Amino acid sequence: MVSVGVSALGTTSIHFFEPGIKVNGQYYREDLLMQKRLPDICQLSDFYVFQQDSAPAHRARETIELLTMETPEFIPPTLWPLNSPDLNPVDYKVWFEMQEKVYKKRAKDTDELRARILTAWDEMDQCIIDAAIRQWRTRLRTCIKAKG
Repeated sequence: MVSVGVSALGTTSIHFFEPGIKVNGQYYREDLLMQKRLPDICQLSDFYVFQQDSAPAHRARETIELLTMETPEFIPPTLWPLNSPDLNPVDYKVWFEMQEKVYKKRAKDTDELRARILTAWDEMDQCIIDAAIRQWRTRLRTCIKAKG
């Protein structure tokens, strides 16, 4: 499992979860957010809007409190979309592009797979991310119009 952040200003580093890691609220807050994701985001800009989905670790009370304090424009859970890949630019565009490169042929082991993922991420064209971000409002309106 991997985690990334995307924006019109650039991308964060890609972070791998080691096999067997349980991504609970504490791990998500202490390891991923505080040590990796938020420092990565702050290197891109002092101003950002932090959006996440409703995964259990994301909606934990302590996580919400942390993000409310640590992020300038935190979107509260009452305004989050459901766990819909249709509303997450990484899900509906970025991973698709990554998969096209990473899975051209079968990886012989996890080390090769990891190396391919890193290469594909390093080669990700910002134009692809920008196009995905531009699609977001249209996708959101379509979901609202369809009542979910």
